[in-house]
Amino acid sequence: MRKLVYFVAATLDGFIAGPDGSDPTGPDGFWTPSQDYLEHLIGEYPETLPGQARAALGVTAEGTHFDTVVEGRKSYQIGIAAGVTNAYPHLRHLVFSRTLTESPDVGVELVADDPAATVRELKHSGGKDIWLVGGAELAGALYGEIDRMLVKLSPITIGAGIPLFGRTTGFAPANWELADHTILTGGACFLTYDRRPATR
Repeated sequence: MRKLVYFVAATLDGFIAGPDGSDPTGPDGFWTPSQDYLEHLIGEYPETLPGQARAALGVTAEGTHFDTVVEGRKSYQIGIAAGVTNAYPHLRHLVFSRTLTESPDVGVELVADDPAATVRELKHSGGKDIWLVGGAELAGALYGEIDRMLVKLSPITIGAGIPLFGRTTGFAPANWELADHTILTGGACFLTYDRRPATR
């Protein structure tokens, strides 16, 4: 069965974006990834690079991890504001929104249904794993469905911002097992955690 993987960059203090929700690696962002970070993404997770970045870097590798990406409307809106209607044209791209009524791109599927139910259906369809790119509100809604967390831990703190699972996710402790890790010389760490089965 396919896994839902929350593949996300986070600061040391657990934030995925600043208080305004903008892209932390964007033109006005607070984090500039190191060269070894970019090289690791290209080598190990090329499908997670946006289409424009793939073109600029000459990346054509299909990737082995994901063939589907899911995101929330606020996360998607960051790309729209930058004039990008589909950041991942090389993947099946689903955007969860109850306010958008028409997709701005033929390659983007709008989903107004319950995110958890939709993801459960996706998990039982064939293919590679499903990438949860963000944002935090959708991650919170899918908290119980996330099978793996792959945190790209950046060597910075920001003090305040948007946490991994948003500001409204309820208290629900879960145990995770470290499955893999890569520590880069630039200070970033790629930490892979698999959800441990609940025990009673």
